[in-house]
Amino acid sequence: MSKNKNSDFRPNDYVVYPAHGVGQIVSIETQDIAGLTLELFVISFEKDKMTLRVPTNKASEVGMRSLSSPDIVSKAMATLRSKAKVKKAMWSRRAQEYEQKINSGDLIAIAEVVRDLHRADDQREQSYSERQLYEAALERLTREIAAVSGDEDAAQRQVGDVLLSRAA
Repeated sequence: MSKNKNSDFRPNDYVVYPAHGVGQIVSIETQDIAGLTLELFVISFEKDKMTLRVPTNKASEVGMRSLSSPDIVSKAMATLRSKAKVKKAMWSRRAQEYEQKINSGDLIAIAEVVRDLHRADDQREQSYSERQLYEAALERLTREIAAVSGDEDAAQRQVGDVLLSRAA
């Protein structure tokens, strides 16, 4: 049953692995591990200089998915344009929620983190941990939009323009 689902992924496809963002399937290989023969997706994360091997039968279980559709990208950009929703909870609690959203791999949830943590030049300084989360979310968002559009510079400009227009 799950084998059917994973036949959607082929070598050279770009995929989103929730904990690492956008990667490209380099190949599908078979390896003997602990006496079992496993079929694995070999995923390369070029920017992170990392290679990940995911059993083909576990891909959907771990949340691996295809790139978002242009429709989802539009919704994420709309989320980015909307007003920030900063909760009054303790920072440690909010940081945990932001981390979960980033690692969910959901583009709209990641856009919410970028929106909520974005600071305009005239606003107070971000703490180190706040800046780390913001940059991680911004990176994931931009990479996926770049992979969907095929143009990294345009994706960075597009996200940057939206964030600048919000600050105005």
